[in-house]
Amino acid sequence: MRREEFFAEWSSLHGGAKIEGIVQGWLKISFQLAKFLQALRVTPNSLTSIGVLFAVALYLVATLSDLSNPINLIFIFLLLTLSLIADGVDGSLAIIGGTGTRFGAAWDAIADRITESSWALVFIALGADFRLVLVVWLLACIQEYIRARSGGLGVSEIGIVTICERPVRASILAIAITAQILSSFISVDFQAPSPLLSNAFTLVWLLMQSVSVVMLWRKTTVSLRQLI
Repeated sequence: MRREEFFAEWSSLHGGAKIEGIVQGWLKISFQLAKFLQALRVTPNSLTSIGVLFAVALYLVATLSDLSNPINLIFIFLLLTLSLIADGVDGSLAIIGGTGTRFGAAWDAIADRITESSWALVFIALGADFRLVLVVWLLACIQEYIRARSGGLGVSEIGIVTICERPVRASILAIAITAQILSSFISVDFQAPSPLLSNAFTLVWLLMQSVSVVMLWRKTTVSLRQLI
């Protein structure tokens, strides 16, 4: 499959969403990684399962390790990266290989929720207020539910990529972890992650997530009205 064909199929599966900006950049990387994994005979479902394992490991390390040690923060960052790669490439692998199944789609959706829950728990482990994290995590779930429920109601083409899709959410956490790593190296003595930094990035996530939910809801209501 050529990259242009892959882009067209991905767009079709995502309600005719435009492929541009960050999304286009990520899909180019995802396409190449998927081609490599296909050559190694890795299946989409196994990659989804590996991504869940990375997400669970991410949660355990963030919760049980000494986060005043920047080495542990670096390890958390690597686990987040691996989790995101597995989570983002499994769908591309299914498209390229033409091996998408209903079971795979269901397992991928469940895995997504497990992975995002681990991301939220990592924010809490980094010192963010759990109430703030809970609100933004619920908004992320609402966004995904709107998209999924719309498909169930017959909306085949929403055609919108919001400002806070899953890769962006993971990027916010990655930047927050990076900021904590830099902060720990700058300080004279290694200290626990700063709640101030973690809350600041959680607020950024909250703002972007709120805008995204509104964007998707407005677009969805228009599409639903056209079906009446």
